[in-house]
Amino acid sequence: MTNKKYSGLTAQLKDKLIQQALERKLRHAKQGQPNADNRYTKIPEEHFKFHLHPSFQQLLILNEGAKKLGVDNPYFKLHQGIADATTIINDQEYVNFTSYNYLGLNGHPMVNEAAKAAIDHYGTSVSASRPVSGERPIHQELEKAIADIYGVESAVIFVSGHATNVTTIGHLFSNKDLIIHDELIHNSILQGALLSGARRLSFPHNDWAELNNILKEQRHHFERVLIAVEGIYSMDGDYPDLPRFVEIRNKFKALLMVDEAHSLGVMGKTGMGIREHFDLNGGDVDIWMGTFSKALAGCGGYIAGEHALVDHLKFLAPGFLYSVGMSPPLAAASLAALHCMQNEPERVTRLQNRSNLFLQLAQSASINTGTSTGLAIIPAILGSSLKAVRLSSALFNQGINTQPIVYPAVPEKAARLRFFISSQHTESQINSTIEILASELSRL
Repeated sequence: MTNKKYSGLTAQLKDKLIQQALERKLRHAKQGQPNADNRYTKIPEEHFKFHLHPSFQQLLILNEGAKKLGVDNPYFKLHQGIADATTIINDQEYVNFTSYNYLGLNGHPMVNEAAKAAIDHYGTSVSASRPVSGERPIHQELEKAIADIYGVESAVIFVSGHATNVTTIGHLFSNKDLIIHDELIHNSILQGALLSGARRLSFPHNDWAELNNILKEQRHHFERVLIAVEGIYSMDGDYPDLPRFVEIRNKFKALLMVDEAHSLGVMGKTGMGIREHFDLNGGDVDIWMGTFSKALAGCGGYIAGEHALVDHLKFLAPGFLYSVGMSPPLAAASLAALHCMQNEPERVTRLQNRSNLFLQLAQSASINTGTSTGLAIIPAILGSSLKAVRLSSALFNQGINTQPIVYPAVPEKAARLRFFISSQHTESQINSTIEILASELSRL
């Protein structure tokens, strides 16, 4: 079509005629394809309806199976106050083994007062990402305290522990790199590896010798290699022989990352984690990671290491750069909890003693505690998801709250109850729990 054809017409009429001509062309183009729109009517509903999503359908099947077996959903119980060594559910008190509140610092008067003071001074939010206008002195104070724990140059705090691993690994590594990790590593590290595009391999749990063998074959194929382990493994309650992993890191010119989510506040004479436990230098590990939601009574995560690592993450890692800064009361609470831990080392001693007591009594009662070392996390391995859920319910009916860990979180043969020990648990509570556990287990 040409403008000459419509010369002499008003602009408005010309535009209308041109539009009509375009519409006719489109109609003619569709001739011979009368059912073109039918392509969209044939799309299966499960491709655009969430209630038909395969994962949700699987969940419905599991829930229906549980109902037929007379098993109640053991999850999402409503706690009516601070979940410590005891908790209130449905207006009843239970001995509680489901909380990460290892040192009993969640609810500590000094921690509460620090959080309240931060609200009065800064409000409940910094209302921006930290590079934009969300930076507050409390962030820098907490980061310095974390760096001092590890004896390293710097640290950076994130608003989510899971996101800390995802964004750090996802940003620092690429498809030219290798991420090799313990087979029981946390989901957040797996997700970070997936995001990075790096090649991912695992080695048998805590098997540094097999890691060494794998790197002999694989190291020269990649630019950067990250070895990822945990301080204490959250499902099993054991820990790696970290000095061996440091040796391998040095031998193969690799980077070593330690996730201390469950070991800070738990390991070491004063709770300073696996580094204190093995008397290592901060620089023996390249990336120290941890969370504030366990021993430190807050929420979020951190990375500690050299300045170059931390500055890199602060200026370029999406999970920091594009995320709001940590809420001031949370930062203040974790900083106060850290000071309490340092000023009250008896909390760490008591936690370690109570954990060891629980482990010894459980083993004496022939309860399978797997490879747990008796540091805050102790499983009772049952080998059946159904048995785990039923035993959890039986204990709950007798005033003990503990969660079942079932397939697919762990293999079916490794289904278990998991007990988190607190420094606030009494010897009497632990003794009675083991007695009831052993009694109920014998009935299944």
